[in-house]
Amino acid sequence: MRVAKSRHGKEYLRGQRVMLRALKVSDFQEWKKVRLKNIDWLTKWEPTRPAGMPDVINDRNAFGARCNARDRERHLGSGYGFGIFVNDIFCGEINLSSIQRGPFQSCYVGYWIDEGHAGNSYTPEALAVVLKYAFEDLNLHRVQVAIIPRNTSSRRVVEKLSMREEGIAERYLEINGEWEDHIRYAFTSEEWDSRKEEISERWID
Repeated sequence: MRVAKSRHGKEYLRGQRVMLRALKVSDFQEWKKVRLKNIDWLTKWEPTRPAGMPDVINDRNAFGARCNARDRERHLGSGYGFGIFVNDIFCGEINLSSIQRGPFQSCYVGYWIDEGHAGNSYTPEALAVVLKYAFEDLNLHRVQVAIIPRNTSSRRVVEKLSMREEGIAERYLEINGEWEDHIRYAFTSEEWDSRKEEISERWID
């Protein structure tokens, strides 16, 4: 995996076909276009936007505030958000969030991809890249992914990397107005050490 830093300290991570970088305000129009095109594809898997919260899809200022919040998380080491780009075209996001240090050394990963780019294994490649980053650069011990059982597209992503399934957490998150069960998947640094050559060869190098 190739990692570069701009003068602003933002990381650019690359796999075999995808490039990951922090989103910035200048990405708004492209991000908005993709999000609006994928409303039906994505909304059913996402939390309800709280009443009164700015609409980041249609409000450039709200999107800018979102980017600034992600930058603060990055500086604090509490989260790392990345846009997924294929041939320099924005097509989704993948985020390391809720990073906890101390004895836990853990985080969660969430992701989404443009429906038009789905089925090309870009998302598992992006996941492989952030796993490598989480374990080798951030020195985390555990990465977790939680997925609604019927979301077969998202489950295929973790299954392609053979992430370990840990069971169902009942009524785990509010999604689109309902408290949904989630299957929990995890990967530890020990598992990464034993499988990193295989994963890197397939998805990153």
